[in-house]
Amino acid sequence: MTALIDDKDTYLSAFARFESARAKDRPALVKLRHNAIERFAGLGFPTLEDEDWRFTPLASLTRVPFQMAPSGDGPELMYPDGVIVCDLVQAIAEHPELVEPHLARYADFEEHAFTALNTAFLQDGTFVYIPPDRVFQEPIGLNFFASAIDSPLVWHRRVLIVAGRNSQATFCETYNGPAGVAYFTNAVTEIVLDEGAILDHYKVQREGNGAFHVATIQVRMGRSSNFSSHNIAFGGKLARNDVNAYLDGEGSECTLNGLYVGGGEQLIDNHTRIDHASPHCASHELYKGILDGKSRGVFSGTIYVHQDAQKTDAKQTNQTLLLSDDAVIDTKPQLEIFADDVKCTHGATVGQLDAEAVFYLRTRGIGAEEARALLTFAFANDVVGRIKIDRLRSELEQLLFASRKVPDGTAQEAP
Repeated sequence: MTALIDDKDTYLSAFARFESARAKDRPALVKLRHNAIERFAGLGFPTLEDEDWRFTPLASLTRVPFQMAPSGDGPELMYPDGVIVCDLVQAIAEHPELVEPHLARYADFEEHAFTALNTAFLQDGTFVYIPPDRVFQEPIGLNFFASAIDSPLVWHRRVLIVAGRNSQATFCETYNGPAGVAYFTNAVTEIVLDEGAILDHYKVQREGNGAFHVATIQVRMGRSSNFSSHNIAFGGKLARNDVNAYLDGEGSECTLNGLYVGGGEQLIDNHTRIDHASPHCASHELYKGILDGKSRGVFSGTIYVHQDAQKTDAKQTNQTLLLSDDAVIDTKPQLEIFADDVKCTHGATVGQLDAEAVFYLRTRGIGAEEARALLTFAFANDVVGRIKIDRLRSELEQLLFASRKVPDGTAQEAP
């Protein structure tokens, strides 16, 4: 208990210094931060006794006295004309009617300590607004890079995306950083889709091999909206990704795709939850993992069908490829159904490379490592092949073909 209090005290002391420098911010934002830090103080960091964290020990993260990264260390931005992209605090001041109805309304800091911590230190976030009835072919891109690290630093990254009625866009956020140093990325992305909006979302995590990465994506979907997520995780010493979608309007459709590749002693933890809260909605989920060395993976996926969500159509699949005898996966697909007219399936498979397939390729003159790389790529291509951004898909394909270089968790240059 003493160690846990000390872990919290590092952030509580940092908040006191942080808030004194931000006292002139809008009162609503100041109040939000205070509520969040008070909740974090009450929650503390998760332990192995918490069901959602029982396979992910956090001592190596929580005992490091991370200091706040410098203010203004925001992302590189790429976006087409017509989209509003600006600093989140600036957006609160200039576009309160677009921001305040949504900010911190969906990513729950009442029950999630890392979300509470992120909200408490909310400053250099990014606000993205996609106007109604607009279709944007060019991707909107945010590239976060952890740079100039002389001591252990923490970045509390925050993104709010609001997609207007009948809009359509593609969004890509990437996280990169140097190898061989300890730093912490604590990221929260809230996404709101109005009626008929379509958003294709990509998150690529390629942090350095000493990095800690904890991220939450929370999506609220309106009537007849369509959201697809492609969550790619390669790097980090410890990476935890939560992706949650709430289908709040009739006729909405959600797709969650994920690929995680680990090696060495990496730990990559993926938690997903899809809430079917309205009738006539569909969801499709495919998460694949490739684990080598002594790495460990976690997948916990929940499809929750509310009582009024009749005519739900949901499918969830988790598949893991173990490339060594020491790699481990803990997988927990779940269905919780409270409606009686639904079609829901889920399943999980764990296996190694097919020895007969390797032998077949060897008889065709292909070397052992090349055969393993080809089969590994074929396994991953179910996810990578669904990526619609050509450059991103091509670079991920190259990484997977060079599979002997992927599993060590070393950061690569951003796509």
